[in-house]
Amino acid sequence: MRAAKFAVPVLIVFALTLFGCESMNVPKEHQGAAKGAGIGAATGAVAGAVLGGEGSRVEGALLGGLAGALVGGAIGHYKIDKERSAEETASKYNYQTGEGIRVRMENADTSPATVRPGETVNLESTYAVLAPNTTGEVRVKESFEIRHDGALVGNPQVTVSHQAGTYRATVPLILPQNAGRGTYQVVATVSTDQTRDSRETTFEVR
Repeated sequence: MRAAKFAVPVLIVFALTLFGCESMNVPKEHQGAAKGAGIGAATGAVAGAVLGGEGSRVEGALLGGLAGALVGGAIGHYKIDKERSAEETASKYNYQTGEGIRVRMENADTSPATVRPGETVNLESTYAVLAPNTTGEVRVKESFEIRHDGALVGNPQVTVSHQAGTYRATVPLILPQNAGRGTYQVVATVSTDQTRDSRETTFEVR
């Protein structure tokens, strides 16, 4: 049986630069309240943490940048759903506790696959977290590397803490009105200090 779903809304706002961003740990007293700066701030913007449910919480948003064909775009509300329990996930992968912490990217997708400038495309990833301690938290980084005509135009990423299980993350990318047409390649990656896994997908701007 599928585990109950939950959503964690985090308003993620991007700077126009691609570099110089790093994770932050939000002080406990600020957890539970989303915070952010205005879109397009030259020095970048960081969203505050929002506590999750069902064994997951957002520790802080590591904000990448938007450049080139995506300059002027933005990111909407990050969402995370728990798809399967620790036991169901371990059974699917025939996981043994001696393997230590593992992550598996099950699927990467975009929805819709074809959009127009000014519309929103959802960057989606489904991944498994496998750990010997099913009630402990595993620090996980989710990232999306977006390329257009071979150039890196976006790198949104967020750090979360999960208990073992399978999760589906959604990052809405709001395209600028002048977004470049063509195919965008997206590499979705999930990683910990011990392991990482990636899948590729695409979307088309017409």
